[in-house]
Amino acid sequence: MKIAIIASEFGEASKAAQILRNRYKAVSTSDADVIVALGGDGFMLQTLHAYMGKNIPIFGMNKGTVGFLMNEFNDDDLLERITKADSFTLHPLRMRATRCDGEVVEHLAINEVSLLRETRQAANIRVAIDGKVRLPELVGDGVLVATPAGSTAYNLSAHGPIIPLGADLLALTPLSAFRPRRWGGALLPHHVTVALTINQPQKRPVSAVADMHEVRDVRHVLIEEARDVSLTLLFDSEHTLAERIFTEQFAY
Repeated sequence: MKIAIIASEFGEASKAAQILRNRYKAVSTSDADVIVALGGDGFMLQTLHAYMGKNIPIFGMNKGTVGFLMNEFNDDDLLERITKADSFTLHPLRMRATRCDGEVVEHLAINEVSLLRETRQAANIRVAIDGKVRLPELVGDGVLVATPAGSTAYNLSAHGPIIPLGADLLALTPLSAFRPRRWGGALLPHHVTVALTINQPQKRPVSAVADMHEVRDVRHVLIEEARDVSLTLLFDSEHTLAERIFTEQFAY
């Protein structure tokens, strides 16, 4: 098994990567069977985006802060850990955003697609699911659509639901909703298309963000699962991503 070792430029990740390179015979990412990524969750997201569509499994080890998407760092028995690891395949969200000037921009999101107000004025967003308008006006800071893998990230901080892996659901979660005041969001089948249209986009400008990719001044955003794109993450069998997400439901 040929492994490539990459690392975040922040913190202790680079030093840890050098330790692994000295101990294991690493190759370039273009020749690797598996990529070992050292850093935090942000670096893992960058890595997944960078190698999206390459069909290379990624084994992350935490040298960041939270490390929810990472395994524990240990320089012992790395090849054996990778061989015994449980794999999880995820499909990102595809965001197709139309700006007010007519430009159309596409990005993929592993965690969530968020629509956020750009100014002091609240966003006013029409929400349609598979062509049927469900909310003519959602007024507030914005709204997001999260994957199960991303349901414990921004979605959770916005009081959205934690979605177990394999549930085939997406979370539609409002951000500081003013109207309708008591609407707490919805769980959606993973195969739906979510259409978000900005009411009064010139007066109430909104940006759309797919993970770390931001598109400013949008007037219409389509979001759907990208079934044609697959990403494979590897986790130590005793601490899988599915178990971590499930356990988050009982955190206090």
